Amino acid sequence: MNGIDLTKIKKTKSKDAGIPPVQGILDFLNKDLSFFGAKLNDKKKEAFYHELGILLSAGVDIKTTLELISVEQAKEKDRILFEKIKDSVIAGNTLSGAIKDTGMFSAYEFFSLQIGEESGKLPVVLKELGAYYNKKMKQRRQIVGALTYPSIVLFTSLAAVFFMMNFIVPMFADVFKRFGGDLPAITKMIVDASGFFRKYFYLFFLFIFSIIVFVYSQRQEIWFRKYGSKILLRMPLAGEIVRKVYLARFCNSMTLLIGAKIPILRSINLVKQMIGFYPLEESLTQIEKDILHGMSLNKSMSAFSIYPKRMTSLIKVGEEVNQLDNFFEKIAFQYNEEVEHQTSMISSMIEPFMIIFLGLIVGFILIAMYLPLFQLSTSF
Repeated sequence: MNGIDLTKIKKTKSKDAGIPPVQGILDFLNKDLSFFGAKLNDKKKEAFYHELGILLSAGVDIKTTLELISVEQAKEKDRILFEKIKDSVIAGNTLSGAIKDTGMFSAYEFFSLQIGEESGKLPVVLKELGAYYNKKMKQRRQIVGALTYPSIVLFTSLAAVFFMMNFIVPMFADVFKRFGGDLPAITKMIVDASGFFRKYFYLFFLFIFSIIVFVYSQRQEIWFRKYGSKILLRMPLAGEIVRKVYLARFCNSMTLLIGAKIPILRSINLVKQMIGFYPLEESLTQIEKDILHGMSLNKSMSAFSIYPKRMTSLIKVGEEVNQLDNFFEKIAFQYNEEVEHQTSMISSMIEPFMIIFLGLIVGFILIAMYLPLFQLSTSF
């Protein structure tokens, strides 16, 4: 294959005649990255691309393939979506065009499918899209799995402390008042803390609620994404995992797009809109400019601390041997393995720490409450 004519992509017209194509792409991508919305989730996309690729590779025509996929959908809205894609294809539209018209898929998927159609490698692109979403879900499951147990223990700890400070400590405080006398220092501290907590605990919950509302309302603002990502990356243990997760997604995306023969500049532009992590988006904006001025990809990437030196060295080799997609794939595999190992390690480290923490807090409160009773018993 000599290459792919990209003029058709550049000339693709938006349905809204007054909107420039580039702006239309940006608007489309921004919609796709919204926190809530009627988008197809990653699990359904992975199943859709996987099954579509298998059936097309087996020689089943596109109409029958889409009919089979739509019939097996459990939810009515999903069945309607795939029937809409099928009807659009039967009416003469391309699969990529039909998917784009639904507004339920990203430009990343649209351009990948369009290149697959033009190059005659649609089943290959479908397989790689399915693998991409499979890896993305696997990463999410690893992180959620690592944090689930510690989160449950932490919530239980806070609930236990809340119950003791709100109910148990006041009961003991009433008993101490009847007997009179001076209380030990730690008992006074706990009793005073309980009184303060009971008086102002609603302000604490109001403060937490305000933070949640503030974060939700500002999450898409540039300043919040910029400083929020900096804080996140500097967090012990978690920061390195977050960086590797997004680097793995970046490499997976580049593997798919470059493997589909999409030019490097177009690939970077699409990944920049899809990655959803400010440090990478900011760096890719500058990298895109550097490549336009003749700089190599690895040299431009080396100017940003988000990319490890080993990664840029491997990309340099990939550029020299003209196998960037293979090297991106190897880097993505390595980071996926490291994320899996580190999340399991952190989970195993946090679990005993949280249990010890809960035991110390509850034990301290109980000792503070029973210490005056022990002193009272020895005085008789």
